[in-house]
Amino acid sequence: MTPVVRKGQGPPRLSREEFGARFRKRFADPAFDAAADAVARLEQIAWDDYSTGRKAPRTRRAGDGFADPEYELSLDWLAARDRIDAAARRHAAPSAPPRVLLICGSTRNDKTCPGEISKTWRLVELAKEAIAAEPGGFETDLLDLSLLASEYGRKIHPCKACVSTAMPLCHWPCSCYPNHSLGQEDDWMPEIYERFTLAHGVLIVTPVYWYGAPSSLKLMIDRLVCADGGNPDPTSTHGKKPDEAKALELAGWGYPKHLAGRAFGVVVHGDVAGTEGLRRALTDWLTWTGFVDAGAFAKLDRYIGYYEPYATSHDALDRDASVQEEVRNAARAVARTVVALRSGELKPPDEGLRQPRPK
Repeated sequence: MTPVVRKGQGPPRLSREEFGARFRKRFADPAFDAAADAVARLEQIAWDDYSTGRKAPRTRRAGDGFADPEYELSLDWLAARDRIDAAARRHAAPSAPPRVLLICGSTRNDKTCPGEISKTWRLVELAKEAIAAEPGGFETDLLDLSLLASEYGRKIHPCKACVSTAMPLCHWPCSCYPNHSLGQEDDWMPEIYERFTLAHGVLIVTPVYWYGAPSSLKLMIDRLVCADGGNPDPTSTHGKKPDEAKALELAGWGYPKHLAGRAFGVVVHGDVAGTEGLRRALTDWLTWTGFVDAGAFAKLDRYIGYYEPYATSHDALDRDASVQEEVRNAARAVARTVVALRSGELKPPDEGLRQPRPK
């Protein structure tokens, strides 16, 4: 079977006028008026990049170890790959201290519009303290996704769903970004891939927004699809050539799980509804990608100040000593699972089994 690559959905190329109008929006502040000539010159350069499709203007020959050593690979992608490879070596080193990645999934903090820290942040701090008290010299790495809403230039671009065309078209790490021709730069994900790779365990603490994950957390989750079956060699598909990727998948794709074997825990909190559904969705995702369940105490969904005013929700958390201790227990469970996995005392329950229908 030779599948047909379907075409016809993408947007038409912008006109020069529309492109210019969109480009200049970022310089709407009157403070830029004195530099109007410089902005116009930058606009012309950006238009040239856009109109010629210069996604990756800086490349080098792939070299040995790739399917096509002569293919020109993006320097951005190569730098991300090198950081991940170094992180993987450190992760595997027996002498490396155990490391837990703590993820604050709330988009709220006090340095932007809400004007107040999130309860999620406070719960993450409790988890961090509990892990620090565990024996073994743990390191913690706090990934605060609220920075997407409060730090200049901080972005996670959306997943382009290359997997749905063919799994080998989804590269590990993701090669969709940066795309300089479309102004899609400053992607946070290369750093996040590295931080996940370094971790021996992961604890996600998040609120529920409208029965689902906050958009900042969901952006990260979607972009982590390349960790589950992603192709570590973009030269095998000569970049983003869907026909080559389809042929590779149909020839038999191994679906490598690049982050498998790490312990996980999940804490979901809310005020009215939706916590159980999100907790299940997150644990299902992590289990699917090969993370190891840290036990019942590490999977928590709770309401804080149930049906009470938002204005007093922090006070409700102050009063809820039980939920505070449950969060500490979730962190302890992840830390102890990390120790058991690294010592060999605990093995992933499906170790050695082969999926007859990988996906």
